[in-house]
Amino acid sequence: MTDLAPVAWPPAPIRTERLILREPEARDRAAFIELLASPEVHTYLGGPRPRDELEREMPEAPERWPGSFAVELDRAMIGQILLRRAPGHHRPAAAGKADLGYLFLPQAWGFGYAAEACAAALDWFDGVLPGEPVVLATQTANVSSMRLAAKLGFTELERFRAWDAEQWLGLRPPIAPPA
Repeated sequence: MTDLAPVAWPPAPIRTERLILREPEARDRAAFIELLASPEVHTYLGGPRPRDELEREMPEAPERWPGSFAVELDRAMIGQILLRRAPGHHRPAAAGKADLGYLFLPQAWGFGYAAEACAAALDWFDGVLPGEPVVLATQTANVSSMRLAAKLGFTELERFRAWDAEQWLGLRPPIAPPA
């Protein structure tokens, strides 16, 4: 995956009704480690990484590249939104398109934060790269992620088998640039 260069980065923080999407900072390191080490978060993502390995390898200011947003609630990071190019994506239909990904801490599940944050990130994306489609891949067994994809306007391109599970690839058609 590659970033969204030449997008100007970082943007001003994006504020929603309850959240702030911003560039990751050093103060987010512990939350990133928790996201990547959480068995619940990685149920459909191939399993968590070992915490001790993450502690050793995680940089002080993690994931600082165009398209990586820390999602903040009440001054604490609760998740991450990722928008990256998929140049060599494992599915030809996704190659070269922006790929949306998201991770949220389990204590933030069930409150609509993912939908709110993803919608804000997609609005930002439409403003900086108008007319570009976005793809999203998830396991079909991840019912919450499938529901979120539909809510965000993604429609099925294909289903395929990878990582010993059925996967779903969805497309959000490009939003036409303003005339």
